Amino acid sequence: MRVELFPFQKRALADIRMKTAEAMGSYHRTHTPQVISFTAPTGAGKTIIMASLIESIFFGDESYAEQQNAIVIWLSDSPQLNEQSKLKIDSKADKIRLGQCVTVSEDSFDKEMFEDGHIYFLNTQKLSKTSNLTKNGDGRTYTIWQTIANTVREKSDRLYFIIDEAHRGMQGREAGRATTIMQKFLKGSMDDKIPPMPVVIGMSATTQRFNMLVEGTSSTIHKSVVTADEVRASSLLKDRIVITYPEEGAANNDMAILQAAADDWKEKWEHWTQYCYEQHYAYVNPVLVIQVLNGRGNKLTDTNLEDCLSKVEERIGYRFENGQVVHTFGQTNSSIQVSGLEVKYVEPSRISDDRNIRVVFFKENLSTGWDCPRAETMVSFRHANDATYIAQLLGRMVRTPMQMHIQVDDVLNDVHLYLPYFNEDTVKDVVEALQSAEGGDIPTDIYGESLTGKKFDTLTVKPRKKKEEIPVPGQMTLDVFDGNQGELSPDFTTQVPHVEDRPADISGTPENNPVSTMTPMPTIGGQEKVEPITQEDAAQDETNPKPTVAETSKAEETPAPEVPEDLFDREAVMKFINDAGLLTYNVRAVRISNYLSSLFKMAHLLTMSGLHREAIREVQSEIAEMIHDYIEGLKNAGTYDELTLQVKQFKLATQIFDAFGETIDNYSVHNLFTTTDTDVDRQFRVAEVKLGNEGIGMVYGKKYMDESNPNQFKIDVILFVADEECINSLNNYAKVRFHGLNDDYRRYIATVDLEKIRRQYDSIVSDGDIVSKHNFRLPETIQIPHEAGGKEYRNHLFVDPVTGVAIMKLNTWEMEVIEEEEKQNDFVCWIRNPSRGSWALCIPYEIDNEFKPTFPDFIVVRQDDVLGYVIDILEPHNSEFKDNLGKAKGFAEYARQNPGVGRIQLIRMGKDTAGKNRFKRLDMSKSATRDKVSHAMTNDELDHIFDTEGFFM
Repeated sequence: MRVELFPFQKRALADIRMKTAEAMGSYHRTHTPQVISFTAPTGAGKTIIMASLIESIFFGDESYAEQQNAIVIWLSDSPQLNEQSKLKIDSKADKIRLGQCVTVSEDSFDKEMFEDGHIYFLNTQKLSKTSNLTKNGDGRTYTIWQTIANTVREKSDRLYFIIDEAHRGMQGREAGRATTIMQKFLKGSMDDKIPPMPVVIGMSATTQRFNMLVEGTSSTIHKSVVTADEVRASSLLKDRIVITYPEEGAANNDMAILQAAADDWKEKWEHWTQYCYEQHYAYVNPVLVIQVLNGRGNKLTDTNLEDCLSKVEERIGYRFENGQVVHTFGQTNSSIQVSGLEVKYVEPSRISDDRNIRVVFFKENLSTGWDCPRAETMVSFRHANDATYIAQLLGRMVRTPMQMHIQVDDVLNDVHLYLPYFNEDTVKDVVEALQSAEGGDIPTDIYGESLTGKKFDTLTVKPRKKKEEIPVPGQMTLDVFDGNQGELSPDFTTQVPHVEDRPADISGTPENNPVSTMTPMPTIGGQEKVEPITQEDAAQDETNPKPTVAETSKAEETPAPEVPEDLFDREAVMKFINDAGLLTYNVRAVRISNYLSSLFKMAHLLTMSGLHREAIREVQSEIAEMIHDYIEGLKNAGTYDELTLQVKQFKLATQIFDAFGETIDNYSVHNLFTTTDTDVDRQFRVAEVKLGNEGIGMVYGKKYMDESNPNQFKIDVILFVADEECINSLNNYAKVRFHGLNDDYRRYIATVDLEKIRRQYDSIVSDGDIVSKHNFRLPETIQIPHEAGGKEYRNHLFVDPVTGVAIMKLNTWEMEVIEEEEKQNDFVCWIRNPSRGSWALCIPYEIDNEFKPTFPDFIVVRQDDVLGYVIDILEPHNSEFKDNLGKAKGFAEYARQNPGVGRIQLIRMGKDTAGKNRFKRLDMSKSATRDKVSHAMTNDELDHIFDTEGFFM
């Protein structure tokens, strides 16, 4: 595969591959049809997993031999879904050759049997009674039913039938017809003279949906399930779905909500552009999706498209060009004219890859056969009785554009839906429909919010220092590609004029705008989108400010407030923390990768990042030397020639069945054959897979090949892999080497500028161990739940970019601990460490023989005369909780491994000498305290340590 599967996808692939092999064997032993039921929630990547399975069947893996004459039939109820699946296999499965995927066409398909080595795509609409495929005549020799029946009769040992139920979008009678056709393949059909398919793999978002399909069959069912928690942990999906609706009684809901959606989309553009520029990624180019109403009579739609487009252009300060706005209306595949702009028709499956598309108008055909991770913002003019349909659509939009959580900027980890004709109650219907439609447990959080009732606050370490530095509202960078998909434009200098209280507009180039002070920003492709701003324009705008989202209530734009000067240099503090190499941990229930796989990934990363360019070559060479030492040992022991002979011969085992599927001779050995070079090559390929598919065999051959017997080195590799002790030694070597590289280079990874490298490192380390070490790094921008009634803090590291404060609602203990810290002379700032947040500092501890994660409440930064700053970790914790001893020991071990940290304190309430309740602190950074805690066996012993070693501030 051209893509690296996520850990849960690898587990699912291994499970389905095993069950598929068992099912094929069971069918030929018993002639009982077999069904593998594969269910996974939205966003799990079911098609990618299936593509990997197909590749594994055709080309083999470390557990199963290749079957290059296999036949795969892929059935869905949507031509668009078939096309999307076919495109995904063609583009992601690198071993599948061009032309191996075949769409069964009504016009040209006419075969006695399906051909070996191909993947055929069928949809239920081509299997109706009126379809040409199901009828003889007009030059057709075989109906599709005859082709299927003949293939089952002659090629059942290599026929795999996939039913894709993952994106069912049909309703009513159409859905019933599709289900009936699908069941023919599971139950057989006397009318069409086809038997049940030998092995069926069903993929669906819900267990119930596929169970309904197989109900009443005699098939043996094997189940494989991917849980929502597995997908949630993968970062394949957005963290949040935020659904916005208008306040009760608001007028002109539709356009006000559309303007809010345009503002959200503009913000996403700005954040994605900045992120991709800084991280050297190809631009994401987020899409605004607008769902319009059906049309009555001859009207294409009852939604005013001209009004929609003009409102969006007004908000973003940008006039769209041909090709940037498209439609998917089913009534026509022709272009339509909207306010003089040509709006082309585009197949839904083609939207994601067309990087020039900015806005998509659609009605109903995006919930099926559509997958567009670039769709970041959607507004729907549908009414509240369409909750189920909207939920189905939203399920297609929750995938992350880069298949990862964005650590640096939390704004990019949500998807936003705007519903002008819904209210608080009907939004709850959407949430319920979304969950039930996708299996009852969609692996992302869903929130409803009114237009002014925020659910989340965005905080940053880069607040705006002065009012005149605030970027122009409405500024947008919509043309960063300049016609080159995925490439930076050479003119990377769109400018933002610093004009006080400027209304929404966009600037021109420096040559056309001499009066403005320019700040470098991502480009608009070097093209002037709106007339440049002159001093007279600015003066005119100041006297006639443009309306905002609240224009429907005739409210004027409020000038941006003056931001107070920062109490400290936030970016300097964040840089100090990120450069400190502070440890954080990831705690998993199971280890995902074997150490050999983890070692190769770590070595590749170190080589690619330039931290250790010879890492992968060193590892390959060391393993090749292990093979050489083993072979030399065999030769010295005099067993080499005998073992070589065994490799060169193999026994042909056959199994004969009677008419009822019963075994007659039970794997009798019939002949002894001398293997050919082709067979040696096959065994060598299997050995290479077991060695990690990293070319170890060829590295060994390059060093030790005998030119007089050029195939002998392959036999050496086969012998090494066949010896269980050698494999155990290899795995032990991989474990030690992996941890050695991690310990040697972890601190250096923290200094790498690219988030991509750091994320790959974190993924490799997390997959390698149940408890894995990572570098703690803070993002620049975070989103936190909006807490009404909270207290304003100017000394929190992350603050609102406009007001310069953070509103936090702390409990009594937390608030008083922070108040104590603020009184210290060296105090600089503090950070609320979010429980289980994507960037949170995590410390592992052990309780009941199981490792658990804990997230200390606060990180405090103090001034230091030598280092500049020092970092403290504070955890107020009730002494009544049973996890006190485990957490204390975890803190003590953390302090031992992080000598550069200042204080690491467990804090509880205690009475001072005057009998007053105060906070008592136990500091694990003190070696004597740490040693006592490490040897404590009970909570009573910990209480005693608090009595003797604890102190009050």
